[in-house]
Amino acid sequence: MKIDIHSHFFPTISQEEAARLNPERAPWLHTEGRRGQIMLGDKPFRPVHDVLWDPVRRLEHLDEQGLDIQVMCATPVMFGYDQPIERALPWAQLMNDRAVEMAAHAPDRLKVLAQVPLQDIDAACREASRAKACGHIGVQIGNHVGDNDLDHDGLVTFLHHCANENIPLLVHPWDMMGRERMKKWMLPWLVAMPAETQLGILSLILSGAFETLPESLRLCFAHGGGGFAFLLGRVDNAWRHRDIVREDCPNLPSSYVKRFYVDSAVFDQRSLKLLVDVMGTDRVMLGSDAPFPLGEQQIGAGVLEHPALSESDKHRIVAGNAREFFGL
Repeated sequence: MKIDIHSHFFPTISQEEAARLNPERAPWLHTEGRRGQIMLGDKPFRPVHDVLWDPVRRLEHLDEQGLDIQVMCATPVMFGYDQPIERALPWAQLMNDRAVEMAAHAPDRLKVLAQVPLQDIDAACREASRAKACGHIGVQIGNHVGDNDLDHDGLVTFLHHCANENIPLLVHPWDMMGRERMKKWMLPWLVAMPAETQLGILSLILSGAFETLPESLRLCFAHGGGGFAFLLGRVDNAWRHRDIVREDCPNLPSSYVKRFYVDSAVFDQRSLKLLVDVMGTDRVMLGSDAPFPLGEQQIGAGVLEHPALSESDKHRIVAGNAREFFGL
């Protein structure tokens, strides 16, 4: 069995529907045959193709890739965290309902994660629970809301809610830092996006948030955890030698790797070997970031063709861990 836990979708939202969120910059989908363009108001944002919105083409894609199950979640531009809650909540509900409709074409193969309006924690908790009842197998969240990282009291409250309600979470970077210095070559996606993910992980570790969160919390970070695995030694060294790093974190940072998962989307055999060495084979799940150009083009090949992984390790990463994490 092969399960991809990190892929994206974008439903056929019209410009009129998007205008209910924000007429000037809410995302919607313009399509022409099998090609499309995600629009922000009147401005093009990203060219896309029909696997992103057409369930029939999505299932063909799964067959082409040899996937048994694919977990789909919102394209992060859909989050709407900066909008008033009276608009953001109906927007999230609409997106979540469209996601369930897409998955209904093959509910045994297409699974979906909900989005929630994290700018209002009470509303986010209610929508996470509603979405679970409607068929979502978990929730995708961004790694921050404005200037609030995952250690913010409100976001920790949301994590507690998901732990208590048995709702798995995928954390995806978005709204990347340093854009004013990254004007070309997709640098925000290549530099800031991995940094955002590492910031999300370290905010939970160094703040002591993991000391208060239930161990039942199922939390996964996209893109192999960003730069976390490579830079963990630097963090441990700082914790040992600087008291300000230890101020809120009672244990060595590397001791917290068993509190979360990562996906396998690192696109390099050496990087994947390091990731598995740091996290353990029981904490890595197959993730492709499909169907975007920055995603894995031959889904699962990086794991299944890895010369240093045993057959049992490969089976855990491509399916076993996901079945346990999402209860599939």
